[in-house]
Amino acid sequence: MVAAQALVGVAAQGVSEVEDRVTLPQLRVLMLVATRGGLNLGALAQAMGVHPSNASRACDRLVDSGLLARSESTLDRRNLMLELTPDGQALIDEVIDHRRNAIATILEGLPESRRRTLANAMLSFAEAAGEIHGDSAWKLGWARADSQGSTGQG
Repeated sequence: MVAAQALVGVAAQGVSEVEDRVTLPQLRVLMLVATRGGLNLGALAQAMGVHPSNASRACDRLVDSGLLARSESTLDRRNLMLELTPDGQALIDEVIDHRRNAIATILEGLPESRRRTLANAMLSFAEAAGEIHGDSAWKLGWARADSQGSTGQG
């Protein structure tokens, strides 16, 4: 629980960097679209655990603010796909950069061998929680340690 508290603190600081531009639920929408890509409204609502009408309202505001774009699916024109605009991507990059820097500062206090172990454990935790799909951890700037022992931090 203490580790969870520390991570929530890091996340909250990152949110505070953009809270004048988006609400926390809107940031969650942008982060899901950024990390999972190619989501339609139904998939987004399911990932958020909300009714599609709630997800739709959040998306409407993000489209109006120029952070999210809707486009017709190439497979089914009745299906609208959600994508970040360049401004939306820049906002997500800002949040991820803030989180990455804050976590890197914390990790500097650990020996290298413990950093690798922790990075792999946290990726496994995120996968179990449904936050990582396939090999998408790189979108957040982290990757599993490779056979050479680097963390792929970037």
